[in-house]
Amino acid sequence: MVASRENSNNPGRIPALGLRMLGLVFISILLMYFDNRDNHLDSVRSSIGAAVYPLRVIVDAPVRFWGWLGESTSSRNDLELELNRLKAERLLTNARLQKLNALEAENARLRAMLDARAQVRDQVRVAEIMSVDANPYDHSLVIDIGTLDGVFDGQALVDANGVVGQVIKAGLMTSQAMLISDTDHALPVEVNRNGLRTIVVGTGEIDRLGLPFIVNNADIQAGDLLVTSGLGGAFPAGYPVAIVDSVTRIPQEPYADVTATPAASLGQVREVMLVFSAPTASPEVADDE
Repeated sequence: MVASRENSNNPGRIPALGLRMLGLVFISILLMYFDNRDNHLDSVRSSIGAAVYPLRVIVDAPVRFWGWLGESTSSRNDLELELNRLKAERLLTNARLQKLNALEAENARLRAMLDARAQVRDQVRVAEIMSVDANPYDHSLVIDIGTLDGVFDGQALVDANGVVGQVIKAGLMTSQAMLISDTDHALPVEVNRNGLRTIVVGTGEIDRLGLPFIVNNADIQAGDLLVTSGLGGAFPAGYPVAIVDSVTRIPQEPYADVTATPAASLGQVREVMLVFSAPTASPEVADDE
C-alpha cells in the first residue's frame, strides 16, 4: 500500500531517470564519434589534463616522498659500506706498499753487499742483526750466527761501506758484537793517503769517531780516508773505517783534536759480513809452486 501510494505521488520519477541515462549514453557516443573521427576533443583533453596535473602532483607527493626517502637511506647506507670497504683496501694497499719499499731497500742493501763481497779477497759470511742494545752508551748488537758457523771472539764485522765492529762474545747460535762507535772500542788504522798509523776510538756517538793520538805536526787533513792497518790481528788490512772530518791543531797541547765519520752507516745497518781472513800458504806449498 505504501509503495503504491509513493508511486502514485511520483509518477514521473523512473521515466525521468531513464531519459537522463539515455541522454548521457547518446552524448557519450556522439562525443566518442567526433573525437575518433576528427580529434575535436584533444584540446579539451589537454586542458583537463593541465587542470588536473597539480592535483595529481599533490596526491602523488607523499608516495614520491617516501620512495625518495627510502632510496636516499638505502643509497647512504650503500655509500657508507662502499666507503668503509675502500678505506680498508687503502690501508691494505699502503701496508703492502710499505712492505714493498722495505723489500726494495733490503734488496738494495744485499746487492751492495754482494758487490762488496766480490771485491773482498778474504772469506766472508753474511749475518743478520737480530737486536740492538737500547742503551745509548752501549753500542752493541746481536747477530744470528755463532760458533756453529765458525764465528769467534774478536772477529771483524763489515758492511758494504766499511768496518762496523767486532764480535766480543761468540755464542753457540748467536753472537754479541760491539760497534766501533762504542767508547770501549779502539781500532788501529792508517791514513790511506800517506800510511800514517794511529788509533781510532769510539766517542759514544753513532756518527763520530775520535783520533786522540795525532800529534800537531802530523800529516793528516780533512777528507783523508782511514783504513784498517792490520796491526792487532783482529781486522785485516785495507778495510775502510772512517773519513776525517776536522783537524784542529792546538799549539799548547801535544795532540791535535781530530774527528772522523764512520764509513759504514752504523745506525742503519741491517746485515753485516763477518770476515774470515784467507789462510796464508805454508812454506812447503810455496816451494812446490
